[in-house]
Amino acid sequence: MNFQQLRSIQALTRHGYSLTEVASVSNTSQPGISRQIRDLEQELDILIFERAGKRIVGLSEAGRSILSIINRLLSEADNLKRASLEYTTNSSGVLTVATTHTQARYALPNVVLPFLDAYADVRIALQQSTPEDIARWVVSGVADIGIASEGLGQIPELVSFACYRWRHQVLVPDGHPLLALATLRLEDLARYPLITYDTGFTGRGHIDDAFRAAGLRPDIVLTAMDSDVIKQYVELGMGVGLLAPMAYDAERDTGLRLIDASTLFAATTTRLAVRRGAYLRSYTYAFILRFAPHLTRADIDHALQSEWRPDGQHDRPEAVLDIRKQHIDIKI
Repeated sequence: MNFQQLRSIQALTRHGYSLTEVASVSNTSQPGISRQIRDLEQELDILIFERAGKRIVGLSEAGRSILSIINRLLSEADNLKRASLEYTTNSSGVLTVATTHTQARYALPNVVLPFLDAYADVRIALQQSTPEDIARWVVSGVADIGIASEGLGQIPELVSFACYRWRHQVLVPDGHPLLALATLRLEDLARYPLITYDTGFTGRGHIDDAFRAAGLRPDIVLTAMDSDVIKQYVELGMGVGLLAPMAYDAERDTGLRLIDASTLFAATTTRLAVRRGAYLRSYTYAFILRFAPHLTRADIDHALQSEWRPDGQHDRPEAVLDIRKQHIDIKI
């Protein structure tokens, strides 16, 4: 038995049991992967995969039973490498952070810059994608840290921390009729075409829930993953924007105005996640504590060893900051 055999089994389960895909990503031949699997099956005297002819179609009952053991073994092997690096390379390495565009563009710069000043030998790799990709990359070890406002608290393989709360705001061009209203209502917004985030991005579910609860059907004419795209089309007069407040800067976004809509939509919580049971380098702790300064290293260690609870039920209520109190200098 060797780790390469275990990695091949893990990779097959993550790539839809496609030998072609696994061979491509691992730079190995398909016959080589098949041989590794057959050798391990013979050594363990079980069939790990179900087959239709020569094609692998899924895990057998025995395979499902041992997959969690394989994942733990590979995770601990990765932890062993990280632990050795902590003592052989001091404070150097690459910290891979997977996040959304809004977080990378607006929330992270004020964390990354002072972090790199303190850890001059560390390099940061920012990977931007969907919340689903972010979660998958952290679970698989491709990314060390994931930051998003959707989904990270619902993955059993991840430990996530509530970092700060925020509420969607309304963005309009100068001179828009909504600016003249003393109090903004959902009914007022429903009269205009709306531009906001794609489903599953940046708290979009709270927008849908608010209109649904009010019995309103908003006319959402354009959606995007990128806050800058939303602002661009609002500026063009295509509709009223609903976006995260950290994406707006009055000095930079000339010609656009932000309207307080904090009473209309439920709060969204931005979360930071790491793989459960992962060994964290000292600079990884430092990055987390800069992004979420209300946490302590003891909080992180305790959560890493705790059982999974959906939607961050282990969070201390006082540890979730309102965006106006957050360390990130966000102008709203």
